[in-house]
Amino acid sequence: MARKKNSGGGGGTPATVALTRSGTPFTTHAYEHDPASPSYGEEAARALGVAPERVFKTLLAEVDGTLTVAVVPVAGTLDLKALAAAVGGKRASMADPAAAERATGYVRGGISPLGQRRPHPTVLDASAVLHPTIYVSAGRRGLEVELSPHDLATLTAASPAPIARS
Repeated sequence: MARKKNSGGGGGTPATVALTRSGTPFTTHAYEHDPASPSYGEEAARALGVAPERVFKTLLAEVDGTLTVAVVPVAGTLDLKALAAAVGGKRASMADPAAAERATGYVRGGISPLGQRRPHPTVLDASAVLHPTIYVSAGRRGLEVELSPHDLATLTAASPAPIARS
């Protein structure tokens, strides 16, 4: 997989900069974002012609008071109990969207698991390893990055666990 420059202009996003600095192979995929779309991830899958099982959304939850990143397929939902168990916690709830934006440096709908302001515990749904490559947000709406799930797990120090429900 060749590295490509961000096709949206500018110097890239924190996610693509982090990927480039690490020497990780990746490909960016831009598409025209529809602000009226009810689901950013499903919109990306449709626009890119990719199976929704290969496109992953980045969600932030609070597990026992600690912000935790969950990366799950857009075709499913996050199982909060499974996320809590995956990080050795007891209770999980979705993070406040404004807190997620402040903690990651990204806007909702463009939160990437890569290049966040500071590292957070990260859990990657176990289904990711079923695919040679997966797609995650590249750090803004309308831009996805395709990379190996193993590379994503390595770069984010993610633990793989079954945290998604269909």
